This record gives sequence, C-alpha cells and structure tokens, in this order.
Amino acid sequence: MALQAIVFYLLSAVTIAAGFGVVSARNPVHSVLLLILAFFSAAGLFVLLGAEFLAMLLVVVYVGAVAVLFLFVVMMLDVDFTSLRQGFARYMPLGAAVAGVLAFEMVAVSAVIANRGQAAGSTGPMASAAGVTNTETIGRVLYTDYVYFFQAAGLVLLVAMIGAIVLTLRHKPGVKRQVIADQVARTPATGMRVVSVKPGEGIQE
Repeated sequence: MALQAIVFYLLSAVTIAAGFGVVSARNPVHSVLLLILAFFSAAGLFVLLGAEFLAMLLVVVYVGAVAVLFLFVVMMLDVDFTSLRQGFARYMPLGAAVAGVLAFEMVAVSAVIANRGQAAGSTGPMASAAGVTNTETIGRVLYTDYVYFFQAAGLVLLVAMIGAIVLTLRHKPGVKRQVIADQVARTPATGMRVVSVKPGEGIQE
C-alpha cells in the first residue's frame, strides 16, 4: 500500500473519531479540543488532495479563529450545562430528523457529482489549467459559476453571527457602560468643573 493511502486512511480515521467525540463528549471544553483535532485532520486531507489553499483556510480561519473563540466562550461563560442536558431526550427526535435530512442531502449531492463525473468521463478532481494556481482556480469557480450561492452563504453567516451576539447580550443592573454619543457631545462646560479649594480643606463630593 502506498504511503499516501496510509496517510489518507489514518487522517480519515482520526477525523471520524474526533467528530464522534465532539458530539459525544460530556465536557464542552473537550468537545472544542476534539473539534480542533478534526479540523487539523481535515486540513491534512485537503493537502493530500492538492488543495493547499483550502487546508490553509481551514487551519487559519476555523482553528485559529472559530474554534479558539468557541473555547474561550465555553470556558468564560457561566453556563449551567446540567440544566441544558435535562431537555436532551425531549429534543432527540427533532435532532435525529435534522441529522437524517442532512445525511440524505450529502448522499444525494455526492451521487449527483459522481454521475456528472462519469458522464464527463472523469471521476477525479477538476484539473487546473496550465499556469493557473489552486487559489486562482477556486476564485474562478466561486466568483463566476457559484457567485450568488457564495453571497447567500455569506449572508447566512452574517445573520447567524448577529443572532449569536443578540442571544448572548445580557444587560446587568449597576454596570456602567460606555455611551459614545455622550462622550462626543461633551463640552468644557459639561465635562469640567472648577472648584475653589480653601487652604487646609479637601475636595468633598
């Protein structure tokens, strides 16, 4: 067996095991760490496929930003995970239904791509033109054939980010917050007070 095949099966096994550990680990910190391991293994698979740009993107964006952000959020937020697990059994049927739909969609898309490749006489990845880098080829595909889908995915991620910020925003009483408009509107008359202090006396509020 070739060395590339051995590395492929090894990285695939690690990715599957880490993905299963993400959803089965009881400790959320362990889940995030296993998620980082899954991302690294998937990046290795991209390197084997010759997609170095996607591998770098996966490591820099997902591992360096998203996964680390999740780790800090999980470790810093005061979340009672015991109360969250109480309704796990109640939402199990809905979660199983969603997982089934996602699995069906992935299988359907894979079947369509395989049939399209067989019809074109090639089952391998799309070859790049001579003198065109991997990054330029990806840019041509994203911004010509799938530009609207790419923009729609960006809008979905933007809405998801805004929703996460709104859900985690908590207003606590007694906490002083910075009001930019009040700071900009300050004048010397409202922001400064001249006090005449007599000798031997301090300043009293």
